[in-house]
Amino acid sequence: MGPEFSPKMAAKSLTSQQIVRIHQLFRQAKFDDPSGDCLSPAGEYNLRLGIIKELHPDIVATYSGSAQVFEGHPFIVEAGVSVGGKDVKHGLNIFRFANRIPLLFEQGADVVTRTALKRINWSSYKINHTQDKIGVFVSVVSTKIPFKGTGKEYIGDDISEIATAVKSAIQQCCIQLKSKIMKKMQAREQQERKRNLNRYIPDATGAVYDVLKDMAQSHVSKKKRYDDEDAELLKKVSSRLITKETLREKLAQHVEQVDYEMALEYATQSGVSEEPREAMYIQSLEAENKFIDLHSPIFVFRLFQ
Repeated sequence: MGPEFSPKMAAKSLTSQQIVRIHQLFRQAKFDDPSGDCLSPAGEYNLRLGIIKELHPDIVATYSGSAQVFEGHPFIVEAGVSVGGKDVKHGLNIFRFANRIPLLFEQGADVVTRTALKRINWSSYKINHTQDKIGVFVSVVSTKIPFKGTGKEYIGDDISEIATAVKSAIQQCCIQLKSKIMKKMQAREQQERKRNLNRYIPDATGAVYDVLKDMAQSHVSKKKRYDDEDAELLKKVSSRLITKETLREKLAQHVEQVDYEMALEYATQSGVSEEPREAMYIQSLEAENKFIDLHSPIFVFRLFQ
């Protein structure tokens, strides 16, 4: 500002050159983005509880984004997506909130509705947005909600920062749902595969037993000789130590064993891919224990020396 300027100068004493200089400095200054500490979002916990209470969905996912800024005002977008539920219409059921207040009218022009209908590829997340019962919940909290119209019933779609944040929040929920839906689909396919195998056990048993009987008869008549292990098996078939019921029981046991091994392998892989949920410490039995227990009505705190 120069040596003639003093912070204690009266505003009316500023010259036109000083005013222009102040204007230039303000345009060049870089201000930090405001934080979201002043905002009061509902939180993922409350959002999830509300969805479960109202819709009783089969699965639900929630996401709360970090604070972002548009036109100098901080905002936070929270979202929740549910699949299934009681008394829920098929297709997209969109619920909008601004500063935790529900928006009930002018839904078609709202940024949430347009994003859910036009910018989300639901099929890529294994969700059928026309047949499944889908609940989409989006809450925007900010010091300045960019309402459109005097009724303040919807948020405009022209704010790119808010539109991008809404899309990202919904996508994060869909990513969570996709993993749950895939697990359900795999479990359903495994049950269907087991059901189909059990359905064909009687036919497969009869076919195998008929072949074994023909082979046993040719072995007895010495039309064809077999190795020792095969000959022993055919001898048991001839003496009826092995019957259709025996084969059916063994085949059913094999199906159960394969199903169990596949389920165990899937559970092991799922467990390995997850992060450990709780730290565990194993103490040697031979070591001398030196500790002090501090007892409370609800817990015991053990202090190791």
